[in-house]
Amino acid sequence: MQVVQEHGPSRQKTSRRETRTTQIYEAAARVFCEHGFGQSSMSDVAAAVDMTKAGIYHHIASKDELLFGIMSYGMDIFEERVLDRVENISDPLERLRATIRGHLLLVTRDRTKEVTVVLNEAHALHGDYRTRINRRKRRYVRFLNETFRELQRKRLIREIEPRVATFALLGMINWTYHWYTANGRLRDTEVAEAYIDLFLGGLLNPDQATCSENDPHHEDD
Repeated sequence: MQVVQEHGPSRQKTSRRETRTTQIYEAAARVFCEHGFGQSSMSDVAAAVDMTKAGIYHHIASKDELLFGIMSYGMDIFEERVLDRVENISDPLERLRATIRGHLLLVTRDRTKEVTVVLNEAHALHGDYRTRINRRKRRYVRFLNETFRELQRKRLIREIEPRVATFALLGMINWTYHWYTANGRLRDTEVAEAYIDLFLGGLLNPDQATCSENDPHHEDD
């Protein structure tokens, strides 16, 4: 099948439309973070992006579609910047460290508004939208569960239900956006390393914990 390359005004128009849609997602993420999805209107989003409400509907069919788009955008970022970068690390302990570090830095540093919407507004999704987002979240949960199982098989961590460890870790990291401020006393890299120490300190077998202190990766940024 021959692929026809798009050039000229048509290509430029498509690019402008995609850029505008991204701007709408980003503005809506700010609005939903500040006021909550249920308390926000499409008029609020239109005002935030300096468009008319009719202009918004030219790009987005409904408020529910807008929320799904933001959450999909947030999951794209998460998978690209965290999961895709760590899932092929062969050493399960280093994989877990890299996962904690990458996830925490995403929450505190990169695309915080979209990530916050993913964390806060999942309950507002319904039907197929909710199913599709939950399917993507389950991929991460399965990845963490398997990492903890592998660590147990290698006797690197204590015997603990992997599901408990997974959701304890997710709760610890995902709550960070409630209290962390970028201009505060702590750097996000310091928080990431503290989380690694705290979490692994409760999981590692005593012999492995001693080895961890000598890990060349275990150092301040």
